[in-house]
Amino acid sequence: MFGSTKTRGASAYAKVGIETGVISATPHKLIVMLFDGAITAISNALSYLEAGNIPAKGLSISKAIAIIENGLRASLDKKVGGEIAITLDALYEYMSQQLLFANLHNDPSKLTEIRELLRDLKITWETIAPIPAAVTELPKQSYDALAPRPTNHLEA
Repeated sequence: MFGSTKTRGASAYAKVGIETGVISATPHKLIVMLFDGAITAISNALSYLEAGNIPAKGLSISKAIAIIENGLRASLDKKVGGEIAITLDALYEYMSQQLLFANLHNDPSKLTEIRELLRDLKITWETIAPIPAAVTELPKQSYDALAPRPTNHLEA
């Protein structure tokens, strides 16, 4: 009885944490969160496959595909991104196809391949993170040559 309440409470707390992270995230951070979600879903699918829990494996793979298709792939702007966006679009399509194959054939090697591709993309994406303006701008100090200088008084 208490275990289920505790689990539901922890799950609700985690959901609030994720929602808060999404609300306050920059567009760049949102992409990182999508990569994390897809990687986690594939890792879960591998665990479920190993445990023989085929329905849960299928749900996890479906979740990974949804993140890739409706998150990562949908966020591409081919007009602005040019060749890079077109290449990523093809890569995301390949990933979705391989995940479908892995699901149909219970193939852990395909799951591992796509998880590693996503990890590589995530690392690359993180290295191109924009530097926040607060870090790049030095505070402006005003100098008034006519302003009185502070004096130090020494007592003897």
